[in-house]
Amino acid sequence: MANILELPAVGECTIDGCSYNHDHACGAGAITIGGTPGDASCVTFIALDAKGGLSKQVAAVGACQRADCSHNDALECAAPSVRIGAGVDDPSHADCLTFAAR
Repeated sequence: MANILELPAVGECTIDGCSYNHDHACGAGAITIGGTPGDASCVTFIALDAKGGLSKQVAAVGACQRADCSHNDALECAAPSVRIGAGVDDPSHADCLTFAAR
């Protein structure tokens, strides 16, 4: 069972099309990682022209739905930090680049 006292930070986000992206830093209070086998996506990604979130917030990983990731501990991310970037299948969507299959 998870013994995580601090949520891992989103260390980098290179998805310019996300409303929460502020100069490659994520402005969401927390993100959720989800997806399907072979695609660990940032499901907090929102492609709008309007900017959202907090301008000086450093996002954390609030939940991880990818039980097949080696960093997943009771649906919480145990990685020190995560990187979010362009998806392999669709570069306009955000993927968790820290995902590592068990």
